[in-house]
Amino acid sequence: MSRIVVPIISAFSAVTLASPALADQPKPWGIWLQDAASPTMHQITTLNTVITAIILCVLACVFALLGYVCFRFRASRHPVPAKWAHNTPLEVAWTLAPVLILVVIAFPSFRLLYAMDRVKDADLTLKITGHQWYWSYSYPDQNVSFDANMVQEDDLKPGEPRLLATDNHIVLPVGATVRIQTTADDVIHSWSVPSLGVKIDAFPGRLNETWVKVDKPGLYFGQCSQLCGINHGFMPIEVEAVPKEQFAIWLQSQTGKTSQSAAPTKIVDASHENSRNDRP
Repeated sequence: MSRIVVPIISAFSAVTLASPALADQPKPWGIWLQDAASPTMHQITTLNTVITAIILCVLACVFALLGYVCFRFRASRHPVPAKWAHNTPLEVAWTLAPVLILVVIAFPSFRLLYAMDRVKDADLTLKITGHQWYWSYSYPDQNVSFDANMVQEDDLKPGEPRLLATDNHIVLPVGATVRIQTTADDVIHSWSVPSLGVKIDAFPGRLNETWVKVDKPGLYFGQCSQLCGINHGFMPIEVEAVPKEQFAIWLQSQTGKTSQSAAPTKIVDASHENSRNDRP
């Protein structure tokens, strides 16, 4: 079914969406999903496309039926309304049709939820801790950890997005399966990077787990998507995906540093200097 529906909705999107969101970060007037940069996000995009096509078909059918009823049974043609009130075949049809639609949607949805939850043979573990209002990251197997705060607007460097850039950021190897574990030390937070298809809550006293595999190098941005207090809107997430060789070099440069002294530099821009800002 998706082989038929996806090209239809893709063509519709190309015509109607004047300014689609780009791959690594939200853009002004972005309408559709950000470009997928992980296998999970590719599946989410496909499922979203199929469901959107089904919704459009249902809307078309409903409006067509309403138009037919308004025209066929208008008062000028039927000044005396019919006396019958039930049509058993029609009632069975409009009861079974929504059930069948939900079944068609359910199977790929459950398959995707299962795939997002299962972590097999992870190459790397990344532990994320949410605080009010910043993130702490650690690579437990490599003994690397650091905090990440939002870069204030006055300290932004050319090319850094407002409210999304962080003084320290995550570095992940392209093509590696990364186990992501989340927790919090105060209230509930939510670690979300749309282009990677990751959105997982961080609960105090609980460890949640998911995984991600980045398909291509680049910078990817997200934000806390849980209302966690007055500075909820100032907890950005910045992820840099690099080739495995460069990731190994970065790890070597960071090994042994503590969260107070770690200041990872952006590999895509060697001239970038990170600045630590006061926590909001």
